[in-house]
Order: sequence, then C-alpha cells, then structure tokens
Amino acid sequence: MKRRVFSGIQPSEMIHIGNYIGAVKRWVESQNDAEKENIFCVVDLHALTVPQDPHALRERTLELMALFLAVGLDPDKSILFLQSHVSVHAEGAWLLNCVTPEGWLKKMTQYKDKSAKQETVLTGLLDYPVLMAADILFYDVHEVPVGEDQKQHVELARNIAERFNYHYGETFIVPEPMIAASGARIMGLDDPTAKMSKSSAHIKGHVIRLLDDPKDIERTIMRSKTDSGSEIRFSKDPEKAGVNNLLTIYHALTGKSKEAVEQDFANARGYGDLKKAVAEVVIASTEQIRVRHRDIISDRAELERLMKLGADKARAISEPRLRDVKKKMGLILG
Repeated sequence: MKRRVFSGIQPSEMIHIGNYIGAVKRWVESQNDAEKENIFCVVDLHALTVPQDPHALRERTLELMALFLAVGLDPDKSILFLQSHVSVHAEGAWLLNCVTPEGWLKKMTQYKDKSAKQETVLTGLLDYPVLMAADILFYDVHEVPVGEDQKQHVELARNIAERFNYHYGETFIVPEPMIAASGARIMGLDDPTAKMSKSSAHIKGHVIRLLDDPKDIERTIMRSKTDSGSEIRFSKDPEKAGVNNLLTIYHALTGKSKEAVEQDFANARGYGDLKKAVAEVVIASTEQIRVRHRDIISDRAELERLMKLGADKARAISEPRLRDVKKKMGLILG
C-alpha cells in the first residue's frame, strides 16, 4: 500500500518564494515517488476563519489552483482539488469536534497568538485545527509535510485520531508530521529574524511572490537586509542572518551543495554581488511558472474541469471513511 501524503495552502495571499522552497517545490519532486500517493488541496474553508471579501477570495482561490498546476503539480500523478468542493471536510470536522476537548484547542499556539490581536475572535479560528484534522484523517493520510509552526496542529490530529480509535475502535491512521531538514524556513527579506509569511505580505520588501514581476523581484532582493560585513558564507551567527537567508534561497533554487554555493561567492566584491546573483536565480526559477500561470488562468473552463476531476477523486477516498465514522458513532446511514 502506498503511503498517502496530504498538503494544503490557504488562498489568503499568493504563494511566495518561502512557500515554494519550503513546501511546493518538494511537492512537485515527491510526485515521482512510486511509494507515495499525494493529495494537494487549496484549503479555502480555512481562509474563512478571518473576514474575507467574497469576490477577492474567489479570485485568489482560482489563481492558487492555477498556480498549483503552473509549478508542476500534475493531476495525472496527484489529486488536486478545492477543500470546499468536498463536503466531507466540513461534515467530518463536526464529527471530530464531538470527540475533541475544548481545552486542547485553547492550547494551540497559533490560536493564542492570533486571538490576542483581534477584538472579536470567530469560532472558526478556535476550531481551525479540527478542520485541519478532518482534512488529514478522512484520507487515511500517513504523512503531513509541514513547517514547525504547523507541527502542533498535526500533533492535535494525532491526538484526535487516537482518542477516536480508543472510543470507537481502530478507524483512523495516526499521521506523522514531516518537517524538511533544510531549506524549509525562508526568512523575511526585510527582517531575516522573522519567517517569511503570507500574513506579512503587505509589508514592503518582506516577500517575493512567485508571480511578481522580475523588476520587483530584483528590487526587493537588492534592498534586502544584510549587515555591515562582507564575508559571504553560511553562518549561525545572528548578525549574519540576512546573508544566510540569501544563501539559503540560492542553495535551494540551484540545487548546489553548500560548499559549492560558498565557492560561487569566494571572489565576490561584496553583498551587492550576492544579491544580484540571488535575484537572477529567483527570476530564472520563476519565469516559466509565470508564463504557465497566465495560460492556465486564461482557460477557465479547463481549470474548472480539472478541479471537478480532483474533487471526484478526493470524494472516492474520503466518503467511505466518513460513512464508516458515522456508523461507528451511532448515526443512521441514508
């Protein structure tokens, strides 16, 4: 049996270079692993945990699905779909709510951080991790690639699966969080001590989006924060965080070893040479993505066909598990 992998991204903001290096690029590469079955989802229901402009949300959702295809995710090799197109996610989340203690949710670090910044906290924000658990558990997922900031949510999914299995018998596979060993944490170009984040995309100079114009990419990188030194090498010194971040981007996109990366800059005249080289690599790495995205988003009918195809495949996996769960919980199946 293949090991099933589930990953999702919210359509809150366009994918940036940190998302690409830390997750999406690896998704594309993993499609050729014969021992794994990959499921990639635009988790639009999760986006509703904060107020959204309906029109903008629809457009971002379509743009993100088109970007999934543009980066190289293949609907013949992987399952690609919109979360809201498969009702198992919402219905399954309610069933899991009924076995999840409230205290577990209030311990979630992201909930505490985000709720502290809001005057009114929507119930969806508190319940977000249970919906994420439904995303995972109803597909019999073995592995969930996540960053450190989402690891706690996968741990919650594990706890929910174990609690359900204890009360109702063996039902759910207990998933494992998979955290990349390197390149998974790209920092903000304006502040290399903070992770590059879609929630901070409005801050000038913070992110590079995959669909950004090459001139904007170059401008952002040339203005990125470094330090007053001149040595270009990987370092754990906090003072060298900016240089380390640029080298990490270069390392991830070129596929070169760290030793080869440092050798590339052995004769550099300063950080200007480093920034110029990084900008060239980023622009080259994203050029075909931008071209393919324009073609895909312009053919709305084909995009909708592929979304329906993916949703049908997702239902074929998740609906039998949903029926099993409902039966075990005492519900009468229709």
